[in-house]
Amino acid sequence: MHKSNHLYVFNYSPHEAELCKFEAKYLFTHNIEGKILFSDIKIEPSCSAFIRQRLDIMLVSDDYSGLIDKIKNENLFIEGFKIEYLVLDGDETSYAERLQISRDIGYCIEGNSEYYHPVATYAVCSYKGYWYFAALTKNNADWHKHKQKPYTYSSSIDPVIAKALVNIAAQGNKDKKLIDACCGVGTIVLEACFAGYHIEGCEINKTICGQARENLSHFNYRAGIHHADIKDIRQKYDAAIVDLPYNLFCHADDETLLHIIKSVAKIAQRLVIVSITDISGMISLCGLHLTDHCSIGKMGKTKFARRIWLCETHLS
Repeated sequence: MHKSNHLYVFNYSPHEAELCKFEAKYLFTHNIEGKILFSDIKIEPSCSAFIRQRLDIMLVSDDYSGLIDKIKNENLFIEGFKIEYLVLDGDETSYAERLQISRDIGYCIEGNSEYYHPVATYAVCSYKGYWYFAALTKNNADWHKHKQKPYTYSSSIDPVIAKALVNIAAQGNKDKKLIDACCGVGTIVLEACFAGYHIEGCEINKTICGQARENLSHFNYRAGIHHADIKDIRQKYDAAIVDLPYNLFCHADDETLLHIIKSVAKIAQRLVIVSITDISGMISLCGLHLTDHCSIGKMGKTKFARRIWLCETHLS
């Protein structure tokens, strides 16, 4: 039996699996078991594109009748509650049985239920021989609104990847100070602001810098966007995200890429670098310690992949 406070349910497509597991590794310091993770760390599901639900575990039993007895003993009274049965890996409970279980638990709670606009939602689930009753928090998907930002480009990073980069960089710590060193129109900055992180952006192109500021303003977010070459930034940051330029509209040669990485290494202790080629040699030339990496495929385009490189510096 897992004795953790929270149970997380993940969802991801096959080409996102490696990224999801990479993000979870640095948010929770544990690996996902299938699409399930038990943890004492409390994370808001909407900060990640992959976390579908968080269950705050209230009661556990090794049999169903025992769980019912425990819920009755809690003497719960909630007006406007809802019960949801969550089907986890390995659970073969039929639909009719799931409905009956939800009813059984509903009868154990005093107060009127509310299906469409519940004040509180509770989950019941069975996993590896144990029954769990928990308060349920879902990913509200409000971050999807960022796809309708005023300015975007074909080279703009996908919000799903952007959210993961922020979480890998900050490791879930909202006190850390972040910078997006090549922020473009601000896709990564938007996701960091949505999740409540402290972040700034840097963009060398004046027009694109203005567009990033307008994108932030459109969603009423506040974050400093510096119109500057990254080498001219003097502030220090806990972590930096660097989505290296790669396409026809923002092409950069090796010298430029080295310039960017070396400049960022002077102002941040932790670097999360995104590239489409193997830059391990550049990372070594910049005196960085490569601690981890992963690849991200793109659905329908097997020849295209982004790579994420996690590096550490020795800044004091």
